[in-house]
Amino acid sequence: MRSREDILAKCIEKGINVREINFDGIAATWGKRTIIASWCAGWEHVSINDKRVTPSWEEMCELKEVFWKDEECVVQYHPPKSEYVNNLSHCLHLWRPIEKFSGKLPVPNSLLVGIKGIELE
Repeated sequence: MRSREDILAKCIEKGINVREINFDGIAATWGKRTIIASWCAGWEHVSINDKRVTPSWEEMCELKEVFWKDEECVVQYHPPKSEYVNNLSHCLHLWRPIEKFSGKLPVPNSLLVGIKGIELE
């Protein structure tokens, strides 16, 4: 995760209004969207909620850029159905475990998604 100073600079750059910052998190607004970021309980976490519409892929990429470095991997989990929680219908989350031992989150090979440099539409 970026440093607090870098996060605040990125927030200014993207027009994100930081409402509160403390030792383990940030609360902000981005237009009509609410952003909550935290780094506690073994996880770096950012959620974004818009009461009207689910955030797009592009918005999630921008959010990732604000809070994490370009080469850091974050994920959106799809947990077992018995663990589903949906308090806010249009809220999405980004997660990254806080590295305490070996280092990197495993990432599937990009070939499992497609071939780099080819655009099909």
